[in-house]
Amino acid sequence: MEVAGVKPLRWIASSRKDLSAMPDQVQDVFGYALFQAQIGQKPDAAKPLKGFGSASVLEVVEDWRGDTYRAVYTVRYAHAVYILHCFQKKSVKGSETPKPDMALIRERLKAVDGIARGIQE
Repeated sequence: MEVAGVKPLRWIASSRKDLSAMPDQVQDVFGYALFQAQIGQKPDAAKPLKGFGSASVLEVVEDWRGDTYRAVYTVRYAHAVYILHCFQKKSVKGSETPKPDMALIRERLKAVDGIARGIQE
């Protein structure tokens, strides 16, 4: 059910299943941030994901019990918030997003571009 003024969430590939496998506390943080995005707000916890040239691809990072979790989504389109990737960061090299995850995010964003073009036509 869609509510006026609230953009629907559109889950890409395994992103919903991946989020539901995360600890409840992490799911709560990400869920609230995504709700804020749905109502047109920028969550305090969200920051632009480097390498995408604008603030339309965002990530929320949550540390819990020594592990780091990330949710990446785009607000590039007026009709929906697309969740591109939810994952536990396993790299030990600083805060940089691992290359395989960045490649997956790019691939999924390309798929969303195609979906959005179809909706707008």
